[in-house]
Amino acid sequence: MWLPILSLIIGLSLGILTDLEIPNQYSDYLSIAILAALDTLVGGIRAQLQNLYDEKIFVTGFFTNIILAASLAFLGVQIGVDLYLAAVFAFGVRLFQNIAVIRRILITKWSFPRKSEKRTIK
Repeated sequence: MWLPILSLIIGLSLGILTDLEIPNQYSDYLSIAILAALDTLVGGIRAQLQNLYDEKIFVTGFFTNIILAASLAFLGVQIGVDLYLAAVFAFGVRLFQNIAVIRRILITKWSFPRKSEKRTIK
């Protein structure tokens, strides 16, 4: 669980502390990369809450998602079609689905008392 949070903190810190400007022609690639990274991060949090988290799957999924999304955006630019929109749609849907599952898991954990914590009324 610590790897996604640490990665987020490092990434945000580097983004805030550096004065790096991305040229406009790369904005589609950057938006796809950020969306793919967020999808992987939220998916890692979901997996941790479901006790299915594996660091190898998280890291390989992170890089695979980014490379696939950037390649799709590059191919779209080469053929003159906005293929990056397909990646935006796919990652957006997965992101919202993962957030919905996380919300349900947290509500379930907070709403129902554990069996060991149940109190009997006398």
